[in-house]
Amino acid sequence: MRLPRDLSGAELARLLRRYDYEVSRQTGSHIRLTSTMNGTEHHITIPAHKGLKLGTLGSILSDVAEYLKKDREDLAKELFN
Repeated sequence: MRLPRDLSGAELARLLRRYDYEVSRQTGSHIRLTSTMNGTEHHITIPAHKGLKLGTLGSILSDVAEYLKKDREDLAKELFN
């Protein structure tokens, strides 16, 4: 699946709420999200930029997919469809 080219950090944070990710803090231009969906805390940091670079977005999705024990492609389809 093609990743969106115009996704902002704030939009990604909003989309990840369905997996219990909540903003735990924001320092400068980075947003820290925390999830306890699987019984352990998982932290990710995403840039609060208007357009996320594809490599950054792919890396964040890989990290979230590993925590959720899902395939990255399946996670992308759930988030962006």
